[in-house]
Amino acid sequence: MFVDQRSFRKALSQFATGVAVITARGEADEAIGLTMSSFNSVSLDPPLVLFSVDRRALSLPAMIAAKGYAVNILGRQQEELSNQFAKSLGDKWSNVQHSLGHAEAPLLHGALAHFECEPYAHHDGGDHVIFIGRVVRFSASEDDDPLVFFRGKYHSLSPHNPSVPMWPLPIHY
Repeated sequence: MFVDQRSFRKALSQFATGVAVITARGEADEAIGLTMSSFNSVSLDPPLVLFSVDRRALSLPAMIAAKGYAVNILGRQQEELSNQFAKSLGDKWSNVQHSLGHAEAPLLHGALAHFECEPYAHHDGGDHVIFIGRVVRFSASEDDDPLVFFRGKYHSLSPHNPSVPMWPLPIHY
């Protein structure tokens, strides 16, 4: 079955997502950082999250070998940081304030949330590798709105008429 990739990607862009930077420490002690919007919760017991990395990513081998990684959920004011880590080459870490978390994965200052993970599994995902991490520590802040990605652009949440769903949502069960 042939799928037009451009049309498929455009259809996928109708799903608004948050933006995260996945960080880790490589075997040669180099800091790794990748911007992505493919982040999801998987399980509460055990606490698992997932993200996927393109097989063409230069840092994929280092991510597979990493002893741990951090998911840094970006706030609306961190658009520039998202762009900085979206580049495949160059000095991604220039002027980036961070501290070290589990397995020395960098925790980006100002992020809305951090999920510090140990590797749990990784799976074939076609042109991506799906990473599942077991959360060993996490933190969250409500100081900013999230950085949202929709239709190929960054967006803000509207402060008008915020709707709070009753949790848990019935779609999860």
